[in-house]
Amino acid sequence: MVAAVGEAIELEVEDRVVRVTNPDRVYFPARGETKLDLIQYYISVGDGIVRALRERPCMLHRFPTGVTGEKVHQKRLPASAPEWVRTVRVFFPRFNRHADELCVTHIADVVWAVQMSTVEFHPWNSRCQDTEKPDEWRIDLDPGPKATYAQVKAVAAVCKEVLDELGAVGWPKTSGGKGMHIYVRIEPRWGFPEVRNAAWAFALEVERRVPDLVDLSWWKKDRDPATIFVDYNQNTRDHTIASAYSVRGYPEAPVSAPLRWDEVADAEPRDFTIATMPARYAELGDLHAGIDGAVFAIEPLLEWADRDGLKSQPTPSTSSRPAQEWPAEWTGRGRPRRPGTPRR
Repeated sequence: MVAAVGEAIELEVEDRVVRVTNPDRVYFPARGETKLDLIQYYISVGDGIVRALRERPCMLHRFPTGVTGEKVHQKRLPASAPEWVRTVRVFFPRFNRHADELCVTHIADVVWAVQMSTVEFHPWNSRCQDTEKPDEWRIDLDPGPKATYAQVKAVAAVCKEVLDELGAVGWPKTSGGKGMHIYVRIEPRWGFPEVRNAAWAFALEVERRVPDLVDLSWWKKDRDPATIFVDYNQNTRDHTIASAYSVRGYPEAPVSAPLRWDEVADAEPRDFTIATMPARYAELGDLHAGIDGAVFAIEPLLEWADRDGLKSQPTPSTSSRPAQEWPAEWTGRGRPRRPGTPRR
């Protein structure tokens, strides 16, 4: 339901109301889609985007004047956020600072973030209950400037081959750009260094099988520009990539779209936009709906890492509080309140 409020509108989003300013502002000039069009897209894939973001610290990529304007990376939510928007406090030892990041639990959280000019959602691969133990291993296929999308898809097929041999289930999606992502749900038992080592060992195995397609040279300048980098570094703490169903900040409004494996060979990124995804979602539902039920233990990959002599630098202790104290602080704005302090 939409009610007019001056130059703004109010949207009833399930059991919550979100006030949207400048709903007619054009965000995507290729077809003229507006801020309201973006909101309606996210509502149309509501279960999917919430599942992709649920209870994860989330970096917001904001475009206050549309995607051809300034891009703002935002971790810390403003104090003016609605009381029902939940956050989680994460610590950044490099800067000796913390931030209260968005922790989505409801589609209204997503709509509110879009009202704040968010286009892209980049969640952590760990959850708010214990931000230091990832439960998601991310395989990021990053093509060099001279590589083709056909090469990306060929490497994705090899990734699936290796995953199948490991007994792991991979969940592919377009990146919304030139690459492809494959997610694997893992047990939240290891820290970021171990998960990165596991991802590194996997990437090396893929490179061994298709050395003409994959180049893992550390420095970008040393890589063959016509190859794919299997970016295991995306499993490092505070490294994030666009979630499933996240729109990307390009004029054509592309979407990071979940795929079936039998679609990968024919998939083209330009086919998945906010104009086409609502009908696809209505027909197929969330293709990543089963991800939480397909959990993989990474011990075989850690054995590969030991075999190959891989060792990430240990991450400094970053826990801002004991895990058992977390739920008591995860209220509304994500900050503890003294007894008797009224909600804002």
